[in-house]
Amino acid sequence: MTYTEIFLADLEREIPVSRRVLERVPDGRSEWRPTEKSMPMSGLMMMVALMPEWLAMMIDMDELDIAPKGGSNYRPEPMRTSTELVRGLDAAAEKGRAALRKTNDAHLMKPWRLLQGGKVLMETPRHVQIRDGVLNHWVHHRGQLTVYLKILGVKVPWVYGPSGDEPVGGTA
Repeated sequence: MTYTEIFLADLEREIPVSRRVLERVPDGRSEWRPTEKSMPMSGLMMMVALMPEWLAMMIDMDELDIAPKGGSNYRPEPMRTSTELVRGLDAAAEKGRAALRKTNDAHLMKPWRLLQGGKVLMETPRHVQIRDGVLNHWVHHRGQLTVYLKILGVKVPWVYGPSGDEPVGGTA
């Protein structure tokens, strides 16, 4: 099995899980956060919706500077409703799928770098960065978002197994 096949399978398993979580996001609460040091819910919502398109970035670019001189020009369109978030997820997933379909193992073994202000923070093969920096990172932030939902009194959907609110397959 190739990296591409493995990552496509991972993506296809995680998309419906992320969709179930994003469908539960309550309207009008995007700037809520459980503590002052916590990320606003809008940040988590957007990451859960858009992280699959990061696959294309890691395949198509050799590096990303998260604090470039002059600031970042990355400004995704805000998504504030569950409908907008699910639409964003679908579009991001298609970008990720397309990037994975056009690459190969040889390319995924080439290095990819994360920089901050021109300084290299990490350099690893693309396949490592896709696993750690996209797929695992996506799951991590989705888990954080489910905690936010729980604190807000929203019924948390089943993810890999039943949640306290819903059995596997839904309908709590």
